[in-house]
Amino acid sequence: MVGLGTIINTAAILLGGLLGGIFGRFLKDSTQEALTKVCGVSTIFIAISGALPQMEAVENNAMLIVGCLALGALIGELLNIEDGFERFGAWLKEKTGNGKDARFVNAFVTASLTVCIGAMAIVGAIQDGIAGDYSILATKAALDLVIIMAMTASLGKGAVFSAIPVAVLQGSITVLAGLIKGIMTPEALTNLGLIGNILIFCVGVNLMLGKKIRVANLLPAIVAAVAAAFI
Repeated sequence: MVGLGTIINTAAILLGGLLGGIFGRFLKDSTQEALTKVCGVSTIFIAISGALPQMEAVENNAMLIVGCLALGALIGELLNIEDGFERFGAWLKEKTGNGKDARFVNAFVTASLTVCIGAMAIVGAIQDGIAGDYSILATKAALDLVIIMAMTASLGKGAVFSAIPVAVLQGSITVLAGLIKGIMTPEALTNLGLIGNILIFCVGVNLMLGKKIRVANLLPAIVAAVAAAFI
């Protein structure tokens, strides 16, 4: 069944959010803070382990990293993508009856960026759309379940609503898989994996140190990374 991978992934995020919400209410503030730091360390480790193989495979990787991130930051700041994420999060907060939850928007943005960025989401959705092979997205679903469970317990219920951008992004890629397949050459996928994991690393830094990097404003760097494969 085409699209099953995104359905499984979305369901896993919802389940992780449900479990995190149940257990999170029993945790003290100090424990929630410690769990947030653990999420940050884990996210950083996942990003580094994902980026290193791509760094070895990409020639002139330093130039690619600096160029894509600089261009991505320039475009992202001009478009103010981060504020768009936050406005959508604020809208969700009101529409879901969580107006008094001061952590909602931060939890939504942080969790969304963690589970949406990366090669697994793109490649998995393409395979699901072309061949009905949802194995990559099923693996991603298992990882996302644990990540969202921990984030919901530490950051709040806003994390569970990351299921929305995951469903929209991966679902759209699955539908357009035939067109995207021609664009995503092996070199483009390697570039995407490298830059995507660096952005995930930035999310981990924010979890560890507080919001220091406007990661959403760096998202155009992923597009620049794919484009660089054809230059």
